[in-house]
Amino acid sequence: MSEHHTPDQRAFGYLTLPEIRFLDAAVARLIPADERGPGAREADVTCFIDRQLVSTWGTHGRNYRMGPWQEGTAQQGFQSRLTPQEIYRAAIREIDRHCTLHYDRVFAFITVTQQDEVLRSLDEGVMQLECVSSRLFFDLLWRNTLEGFFSGPLYGGNRDKIGWKLIGFPGVASADYVDLLQKHNEPYRAEPISILDIVEQRAKVDGQGYPEHVIQKKNKPER
Repeated sequence: MSEHHTPDQRAFGYLTLPEIRFLDAAVARLIPADERGPGAREADVTCFIDRQLVSTWGTHGRNYRMGPWQEGTAQQGFQSRLTPQEIYRAAIREIDRHCTLHYDRVFAFITVTQQDEVLRSLDEGVMQLECVSSRLFFDLLWRNTLEGFFSGPLYGGNRDKIGWKLIGFPGVASADYVDLLQKHNEPYRAEPISILDIVEQRAKVDGQGYPEHVIQKKNKPER
């Protein structure tokens, strides 16, 4: 596995350094590294979130934004007059202010126990933020963390295919899959290959452009 980048080594298009530190700390608690493998911070989920925020999605470039604005149901999806860019910026600023008031430090520098308490209070809607609903922000953060952990590395997250290795996902299909269709309940253990691996010629492909999977010789323990 390649070395994990520090905030100063990574390139960001929207997030400021305090926001990067906040998100690195937050995603590390949402999907932590443990004895079974690296977590969301090591997978560069913060970089994934930044890339989404500078995209059309981050600015609601294709969304109707004229209102009226009412509280929606869970089935209605995202309901806010604020863009994801605005939600992240406002929420992180207010949460850091809350942590400084109660713990004398911003979120990135309080203990992991305190970080868990803050995240839980956001999830449960206990912490009151002025500009945005705490639960709306937490739901957005949690969804983006999952997306960044399991998406294709092409989008900035899932560094070294950490998320795919966790669940045993082999990535881009190989031509050999046809021969395996009738083999039921047999795990397919291969080193995952992403589109980025193929584009950057880090993976071997056959004459038709399908990747050649390398089968793992020894099964890794289940997580």
